[in-house]
Formats: sequence, C-alpha cells, structure tokens
Amino acid sequence: MGVLFNFYLCHLIFFFTLVNTLISSVAESHINMDSDGKTEQVKDRFAIKYFRRRRKQIIEAEDSKLIKELFLFCHQCRIKVGGKTVRCGNCNMRRYCVSCIRNWYPHLKEDGIFESCPVCRGNCNCVACLRSDVLVKEMKRKAKTKEDEHVEFSVYLLQTLLPHLRLLDEEQMIENETEAKIQGISISELRVKEAVYSKDERVYCDNCKTSIFDYHRSCTLCTFDLCLSCCRELRSGQLLGEEVINKRVNQTESNDVTEPVVREWSRFGWHAESNGRIPCPKVSDECNHGFLELRSVLGQNFLTDLLCKANELAQRHELGTLDNFCTCSRLDRKTDVRYHGMRKAASRAYSSDNYLYCPRAVQPQDEDLGHFRWHWKNGEPVIVSHAIDSTTGLSWEPSVMSRALCQIAKSRHPQHLDMKAIDCLDFCEVQIKIDEFFTGYKEGRVDCLGRPRMLKLKDWPSTNLLEECLPRHCAEFISSLPFKEYTDPYGGCLNLAVKLPEECLKPDLGPKTYIAYGFLHELGCGDSVTKLHCDMSDAVNVLTHIAEVKLEVTGIENLKEKQLEQDQGDGSDGAVWDIFRRQDVPKLQEYLRKHFREFSHIHCRPLKQVIHPIHDQTFYLTVEHKRKLKEEYGIEPWTFIQKLGEAVFIPAGCPHQVRNLKSCNKVAMDFVSPESVGVCFGLTEEFRTLPINHGCAEDKLEVKKMTVYAMQDVIRKLERARLADKGSVKV
Repeated sequence: MGVLFNFYLCHLIFFFTLVNTLISSVAESHINMDSDGKTEQVKDRFAIKYFRRRRKQIIEAEDSKLIKELFLFCHQCRIKVGGKTVRCGNCNMRRYCVSCIRNWYPHLKEDGIFESCPVCRGNCNCVACLRSDVLVKEMKRKAKTKEDEHVEFSVYLLQTLLPHLRLLDEEQMIENETEAKIQGISISELRVKEAVYSKDERVYCDNCKTSIFDYHRSCTLCTFDLCLSCCRELRSGQLLGEEVINKRVNQTESNDVTEPVVREWSRFGWHAESNGRIPCPKVSDECNHGFLELRSVLGQNFLTDLLCKANELAQRHELGTLDNFCTCSRLDRKTDVRYHGMRKAASRAYSSDNYLYCPRAVQPQDEDLGHFRWHWKNGEPVIVSHAIDSTTGLSWEPSVMSRALCQIAKSRHPQHLDMKAIDCLDFCEVQIKIDEFFTGYKEGRVDCLGRPRMLKLKDWPSTNLLEECLPRHCAEFISSLPFKEYTDPYGGCLNLAVKLPEECLKPDLGPKTYIAYGFLHELGCGDSVTKLHCDMSDAVNVLTHIAEVKLEVTGIENLKEKQLEQDQGDGSDGAVWDIFRRQDVPKLQEYLRKHFREFSHIHCRPLKQVIHPIHDQTFYLTVEHKRKLKEEYGIEPWTFIQKLGEAVFIPAGCPHQVRNLKSCNKVAMDFVSPESVGVCFGLTEEFRTLPINHGCAEDKLEVKKMTVYAMQDVIRKLERARLADKGSVKV
C-alpha cells in the first residue's frame, strides 16, 4: 500500500514539475517586464486552463503537501515564482509575487496583501477575476427577488405616468374615430387589425424614423408603415422633416459622412384624401395604389383597458399632489458658502436655483431620496460626492482594463493593437496603438508645434456593453451608483428602462467608458471636450480615474506661467461641466444660430450650416462665448468641476458640454426616470422632425413603449399587493 502511495505521490510531483516547466517556458517567451513594470499576458491559454483544472483536482484530494506546493504560484500572473511571494493571512491560500504587488497593487504593499489579498478584498485585477461575471449575475438575481417590494414606489409611478398614458390613449381614440369615418361605420363596430411583428423587432415609421409601439398605419400591399404623428400632420398639410441634409453638416467626430438617404418613394404630391384615408406614397411593382390601413401591435383596446385599470387604482390609493417644497429652498442664496450639501454653480440674478444639491454618497440614502426627487423633478442636475468610496476599490487604471480586453481579443501582440481615437484639434479620427495612447494618458503628448495634443477614445471597448467585455468593472460601477432606485439597470424600481419585458429589444443605455486626455488651461482650440449635446434620456456620469499630466507649453502663445499657477486647482479636479437649464434652451439655440460662423468643427473649418444647434453636436462654448451669451441673452449654465469619485446626474432635456482638466476615465449610463418622461416625449418629437439622415433622427429610446410597459408593471404589482393584504393566494 505504501509503495502505491509513494508511486502516486511521485507521479503527481512529476506532473507539477512538468506543468511548471511548461508554464515557465510560456512565461519566458511571452511575458516581459518593461521599464514601467507593465506585464504582457500569457498567451498559451491551454497550459493555464489545464493547470487550473488539475489544481482543482488536487484541492479536492486534500493533500496538504501538494496544496502547499500548488499555492507557490502567484494568483496574479499564474506563475510559480522562484523569488519572494506574500501569502494572504486571511484565506491562507492565495499568494502574490512581489513583482505583481509592485506593478498592480502599489497602494497595498506587502503588508496589505498579508492582511487580506485582493481576492478577499474583492478588487483583484488579474485577467481571470476581471472577466468573471459572478457579481453581475448576482445583481440580476437579487433584482428579480425584490420585484414586488416598495409598493410606495409603484404608487408614485402610477401618479407620475398616468397623465402620459391618458395622452397616448387619447391619440389612439382620435385615430379610431378617423378610421371609423373612413370605413363609414360607428366606433363600436370598428375592428382594428393586429400587426404581426416579433417581440424582439424594432418597428419604425418609414417617414420620420420614430419608433412604433402600438397604433400605426400600414400599407395593404407593401411594408410601408406610418406613425400616428405623421398621419395627423399629413392630413393637416404640415408634414414635418426634411428629405436630406448637406454632407458637410452631417460629418461626425470621426470624419465619417452619412450618405444622404435616397427614399424609394417621394413625398412630392403626397396628401390625404378628403375622408382622411392616406394612400401609400410608394410607386413600384411591389405596391401600386395601396392605402394605409390602421393596425395595432398590442391589441385594439389594450391601452384603453390599461387606462381604466390605472384610473381605478388611482381612486383607490387617493393620489394627492406631489411635494412642491424642499428644505434647502430656505437657503440664503446670496452667500457663496456651501450649505447642507449645496454647491454654487451659477450667478443668475433673482434666481433660486444657482446652487445644486450635492450630497455625500456615504449618507443614508433613504433620507436623501426625497430631497433628490424634489430637485430632479425641477430639472436640476445633482452632484454626489465620494460615490466610489463605498466600492471594493477595483482599479480603473486604463492599463488594467486594456490588459483584460487584449486577452479577450486573443491577440499575440496586444501592445501593438490599433484603436480609433478622436483628435480634439480637428475632430478627425486617427489610428493609434493601444500602448501609445495609454502612455500619452499618463505622460501627455505634444504636437510638432509644442501644443498639447488632446485625444479621446472612440468606441472603446468596441462593444457598447461593458457587461460583456469587462463584467467585473461593470459590477463595480453599478455598485457605486447613488440612488439605485433610479439608476440600477437591473432592478431600479423607478427606472422605466427596467420595466421592458425580457423578450423586448432594449435600447443601449450603457454603461459605457469615456477615456480622454485633458489640459488644465482652456486653449480655445484643441481642447479635450465633449461638445454641446442633449442626451435622449437621463444620465449619470462617474469620474472613476484621473491622471495629472505636466506638459511643456512652449507652443502656446500668450499662456504665461502665472496663468497656469492661478489655474492650479484641487488635486482631485477632473473635468469642468456646463449644463443649461431646460427653460433656457430657446435662447441658447437663438444665440448659436446667430453666432454659428464663429465656431469651427471638422478640420478646424468654420461651420457653414446649422440644422439643429444642439443635436448637431458641433458647438463648444468657451469662457468668452459664455460671457457673450449672458451679456446678450441673460442666461448662463450651471458650471462646476467634477472631482474624482463624483457622480453627476444630468436630467433629460438639459444641453451640456464637458472639458477635461486632466486625463480622465469616466463611466456613464442612461436611465429613464418617471419625472423626465414628459421631456423625453418632447425630445422624441424633436428627433422626428430632423432630416432622415441626421445622426439623431432615429428614435432609439422608445420612451412611449417604456411608459406603457411600466404602467402595466405598476398595475400588476399593486394588484398583487392588494390581494396579499386580503390574505388571498398570490397570483
């Protein structure tokens, strides 16, 4: 028996020697330490996977000697290190080599690893841990278990969404009357045909590109679809929207040009008949003299029945008026001192909204939610400080993120991967190697004239879903979000985007990363900026990482050292934001149309045409332009500096622009709050009036569909709560 045991033991030792030799040889050929301590990745996945599988078998065998041998391997680089390693005193299992500690965990040092390793702390940034989706799955699981909690939130949603549901139902009732008139029957006799679409299919109006969620008109002979808004405008002879726009105006930051869309049909001579019937505008072999018939996606009486149930519940819960008062409204706005978490962001005369609500994330959220809601429904931005302090401390260093992404890409030379970036001087797309970009992120880059070269990544990671490519960072970001009732993408009870059925095709709301260089002083041209724009919904933006870069500024005229010294701000300063009030948008647009020739965009050329001053995303207002704007029109934005770890909440309908003061890594996500539904409805109408090949013309949010499904969810939850109170069987 002893002979067999010794034979087995020798066999396992020989196996480990063989595997260690294999991994060491792979490491020797594929892992190099450069001057910055950066580590390239082990490319031979087969050897590593085989080793992990065998490691699990040894642990299950409970052979203490072999386990001791096993954990001589560094958890970070997966290599048996001949030098010094530090074993975790918490789990007594994992080890980290001194080299990995120095390179990837400089803030922990060796004593910190001994106290508790990164895995135990929940912030290990080895490739395997970064690609683990365990936390994301756990978040989704918890979201499902909390589905029926917080009845008061369902009542609040009912109260907020009911007016919008009435408007949607009223629009359909008017179209029912028109259709009954066309057919020469009474409304009670009307039968609306059901449209056949799959639930994961997104249906758009063929004229204005707005989304279709229920009632619409469809050709009897072809696939032409028309939304109710276009039907109403066509009958009144005021069909909005243009055919195409000038190519030059439609250029994007990447210098791409959206080719004019050539319709298969023409709007020339297209009009409704006297009884309201609308002919199909297509003239082809497929369709000849067809007409547009009223059809429904959800069912003829779906919205009406939903509204009846909602009205009954509203009477049962005796909905009152929403609070119109906040404690901070008593603040003496004449002082410049912060008061109870308020931050001064504007100096408007006779205005009560110069201060923005700025709570700390570590404060009790339940007490702050009502306060947040009051400011939010008034369309005011909110700044939450120390948002990332409550997280595990996972590194947001871009090099850490790129290391995991490069291995996913299965490239043998990740340091040579090309990526797309935008040069902020001329807003043209450039190709740059990934290691060169991140070197510039830390150390800065200058052009041939000695000016700071500002670059920002375009479409990185290439997938829009952070959950797919960096699930661990996605979980870290979501855990950092304040006011999760609004922002949680999986279980936010006040986030309408969560209410869409699983089988529905959902809009891309993020989270997404925005990585760009920055410079402290405003140059006026070539600044690292996000130009003036308006998001399709609410958004939250968290500054997760900054890098201060000191550059020689010899190439910048009239920039004295004293100016730079005066501009030196807090070490945590990251980006300066300008957010305009909703009520100031008309004056802002008027100013931009008046002065548009003073602005430049692609190739630094002056703008020659403006389709929409905000949705074109071609303007950035410098300090001088903001001064002129206030002087001529009496308006100014909220202006403030976003610091490291702060979350900025931007209400829908508020145009905003951003300039980086340092190299910044921001992560942002969109959400749809009930308070902003009306504004989102208005933005949808704005988008549908744009030319069909405008970058913002397509209705990507589908807020009307969200509203309907959110109300359906509210009714279901309130009915369940009522039955539960009666002691009935749960349905």
